[in-house]
Amino acid sequence: MSTPEQARRYGRRFIMVDNMLVVMGFFIVFPLISLHFVDHLGWAATLVGVALALRQLLQQGLGLLGGSLADRYGAKPLIVGGMLLRAAGFALMANASSPWLLMASCVFSGLGGTLFDPPRSALIIKLTRPQERNRFYTLLMMQDSACAVIGALLGSWLLQFDFWWVGMSGCVLFLCAALVNALLLPAYRVSSKRAPALAAVRTVLADRVYLRLVLTLSGYYMLGVQIMLLVPVTLKQLAGTTAAVGWMYALETLLSLSLLYPLARLGERYLSQQARMLLGILLMSSSLLLMSTITLWQPAFVVLALFYIGTIITEPAREVLIAGFAKTEARASYMGMSRIGLALGGATGYVGGGWLLDMARALKQPGLPWLVLAAIGYGTCFMLYRQFMQQGQHCKRVRWWRPRPALA
Repeated sequence: MSTPEQARRYGRRFIMVDNMLVVMGFFIVFPLISLHFVDHLGWAATLVGVALALRQLLQQGLGLLGGSLADRYGAKPLIVGGMLLRAAGFALMANASSPWLLMASCVFSGLGGTLFDPPRSALIIKLTRPQERNRFYTLLMMQDSACAVIGALLGSWLLQFDFWWVGMSGCVLFLCAALVNALLLPAYRVSSKRAPALAAVRTVLADRVYLRLVLTLSGYYMLGVQIMLLVPVTLKQLAGTTAAVGWMYALETLLSLSLLYPLARLGERYLSQQARMLLGILLMSSSLLLMSTITLWQPAFVVLALFYIGTIITEPAREVLIAGFAKTEARASYMGMSRIGLALGGATGYVGGGWLLDMARALKQPGLPWLVLAAIGYGTCFMLYRQFMQQGQHCKRVRWWRPRPALA
């Protein structure tokens, strides 16, 4: 019989394998959607943005529902069912010849994510101790970057033949992920007690400080989703080749593998989670401001590197800060609710980004989308700062700087 620590160790290793399949399956398809439907087929960027926003709204906006079901019935059935739905969505997307088929494929993909994403996030909280969490999230982000670039490069190569191969490859990877979870994932309970789903929902909705935080993060997600929409189209136009998408993810992987762990360790040692989040979002916003002046692909990649470094600083701190709010009786519900900011910000970012791109082309003002996004990023930083200061006044004081470690 295994000890609790051995069970946690097995669970963490399983999460790494599962995460590899999920990330590769996602990134083999989604970064290529705007290139295929906007650049190759000539569809309006706003139309494709609406389809992507629909997936985002369904997956993240219904996250609380998926999380509450996982708290009630356990992680395994939700994860397996959700991955099968995602696979069906990618198979439909591979054959999408009209906007309605693209939107239907995004509906299947989004509903699948609604089911499997919150319980997977809750398992990480269950299987890691608080002091281990920052390092584990950092390792997952490093793996995310490596798998994303592999998926994007493979998708870019397959796109040379036909988008059908891109969509079906994503379908196969999610079918494999569903099979792995069905066969190997233990029947974990993600909450400390099996309460009715509505009870878990009420617990989350009563946490006003948490709700304000996840809603304010909508602005941060509006910046992040442009990696799927504006950035691939812009880089392809500047570089003149679809291979630029692969270069983009190669850059992210290089920066993540070389900087993610040391920056996370330095931040953990000297800065609070709140300070790291604000610093990262400020850097992302400033890089978007610089992007409005770029006309060549070489400086575009330099500015993109600054954006990625901002993400590298922000993401581990955000994950740990969000996880710290989750109560044991409603872990998956908390993680599902944490996606509401991603739902609102992601959907607005996709639709707004597509509309801004069409508007910029019509007005011949290529810097317009980046100026608007930079303003949103700075506004988000200000609102987060206000919230953190209020938390310091009414709860325990927010410490922006950690005390310098004593010399041995």
